[in-house]
Amino acid sequence: TDLRPLDLLSEAVPAGGLARGVRVFQAQGVRGFQLAASRPRALAFPASRLFVHCDRFPEEFSIIVTLRVLDVPAKRNEYIFTLMAEESPSVLVGLRYAPNKLHFLFWSQERAGGWQTRVTFPNVSLSDSQWHTLVLAVSGQSFSLTLDCSIPKDVVVETPFPASLSVKRANFYLGNRRRRKGVFTGLLRQLVLLPGADATPRICTAMNFKVATLSVPTVLQDLPAKPASNEVLKYPYETDTKVTLGSRPPCTKQEKAQFWFNASRRGLYLCNGSAWVSMLEVKQRLDYVEEYQNLVTNSETMGIEVFTIPKVGLFAATANRYTPPGSAIYKWTDGKFVPYQNIPTYQAQSWKYFTIGKKIFLAVANFEQNYRGQEFSVIYKWSRRKEKFIPYQRITTHSARDWEAFVIEGEAFLAVVNHREGNNHNIDSVIYRWNPRTGLFETNQTIPTSGAYDWEFFTIGPYSFLAVANTFNGTSTKIYSHIYLWLSGSFQLFQSILTFGAADWEVFRIGDRVFLAVANSHSYDSGMPAPSNFYAVNSSIYELNITAQMFVKFQDLLTYSALDWEFFSVGDDSFLVVANSFDGVTFSVNSIIYRWQGYEGFVAAHHLPTIGCRDWEAFHTAEGSYLLYSSAKEPLSKVLKLKTT
Repeated sequence: TDLRPLDLLSEAVPAGGLARGVRVFQAQGVRGFQLAASRPRALAFPASRLFVHCDRFPEEFSIIVTLRVLDVPAKRNEYIFTLMAEESPSVLVGLRYAPNKLHFLFWSQERAGGWQTRVTFPNVSLSDSQWHTLVLAVSGQSFSLTLDCSIPKDVVVETPFPASLSVKRANFYLGNRRRRKGVFTGLLRQLVLLPGADATPRICTAMNFKVATLSVPTVLQDLPAKPASNEVLKYPYETDTKVTLGSRPPCTKQEKAQFWFNASRRGLYLCNGSAWVSMLEVKQRLDYVEEYQNLVTNSETMGIEVFTIPKVGLFAATANRYTPPGSAIYKWTDGKFVPYQNIPTYQAQSWKYFTIGKKIFLAVANFEQNYRGQEFSVIYKWSRRKEKFIPYQRITTHSARDWEAFVIEGEAFLAVVNHREGNNHNIDSVIYRWNPRTGLFETNQTIPTSGAYDWEFFTIGPYSFLAVANTFNGTSTKIYSHIYLWLSGSFQLFQSILTFGAADWEVFRIGDRVFLAVANSHSYDSGMPAPSNFYAVNSSIYELNITAQMFVKFQDLLTYSALDWEFFSVGDDSFLVVANSFDGVTFSVNSIIYRWQGYEGFVAAHHLPTIGCRDWEAFHTAEGSYLLYSSAKEPLSKVLKLKTT
């Protein structure tokens, strides 16, 4: 073989049209073949078409599949493809999917007869109605499966793939094993055999790993934006176009050709694969910001969490300094936040809302001990019967500053930032894993931190990251904050960035670009001469450089004891608002909204008077878009309304 890709789908589909029983169906802006169960042999062809000069299957090879799997019932197997001899019911080579498993089958032949070997890859979750690309590399006894360019799953078996597997008088069957039972019910977009090579390096080059392409039939390729003539479509196709209501959903290649209706702006938008394009509305632009509501709080507020409980409403939880009366939860009622529930807390720093399945949780980070000298933070669970949050689990923490909740490979995690223990700032922060059997969070990993303030979790393609904002090591605020990458079941150091009293990380995306902003609060080093102003310090924005595989500095912005960044959008415009808290003289200092100006970066657009600003939250309702800020110096937070033109 000359090691060229062998496109099985293109071989099975007639060049001038479609086989009977085969439809072209578009989902999430991507096309694939759907096979009718009544005609399982519609996509079939003799192996001799591919193996012209040699009737032996390659000894080493890769199989590349791009597919969209529907929900497969338990105990059901669906075949992606098989290679079968005409006179035998045995599968020479095959690939089939069962719920959370992928099986590779091959026939081993000896003089005394033959037997079928099955190589199983467990914990392969495909039944999410999303597109996925698989690369199966085979060499002897080694079998490696790469899903969406993530970390390969390797299996070594006793029986090697045969060195000389005859394909004489054999046929390929795509999406079946020559009968109706086990027919593939999803969509197939790519099915390629690459002899003699591991295809992973050739596939994993684009950002959109889930639909990475080596070879796709012409009928499934994207049509040009404008037709070349008045001809009708050469290949008719169907689509699962739908209209999404509510707040702005994501727009990626997965949502391409989907619509979004924004009721508050009476606008209809179309996703072009990267951005929402207005179809019926003039794009809105931020004109100015007006004061909308003075929210009187129990005491000074260190952090705010805005969240929505489905079928219940929009809420805001304030992390208040003093107990009593503790912290409060407010509900959005008739266009305003009104008190809903008080919860005892101990110098609370922040709240984190998250869900696990149908369970709804709210975790508070307590900074101080209770009246009994016990120091712990609490996870509360939403009671549907009482319509209140009730205590669920207490976790020992040390001057906790922040919680971060996230999911990796279907497992739920909760990470706490421990700021200090006594006068020691160099202590471990902890990552907890949800145990579905006990229904509790259990310690999974500890990470050394220095006076840390914040965790920020984010994903890029199939990779999961966790960034920590280290603030003070006992002698200096000029220390490294770290970004960790999830590898082999734990977070491992990916990159270190020099920060100055880092209090917050904020990750955001503009188009295909990924940014990470740090809020630097002050510059202090006991061994260095004091600067003219500890609190006037640059906060920095970093951008992911794909080639260098690291974040590189993009822009510095002068801030005054910055404690938080919040990213938000209005129309097609992107904004960052910073929480400036103290300028060295007064806590009455302007916080600033920066507008994204492309080549210029972020440019100051609006100066907002704030007092000891600690946290910003952006949220949307049917009436419009808002910003909510908390004050760490007075028992008053403010809701600001974004006025647009």
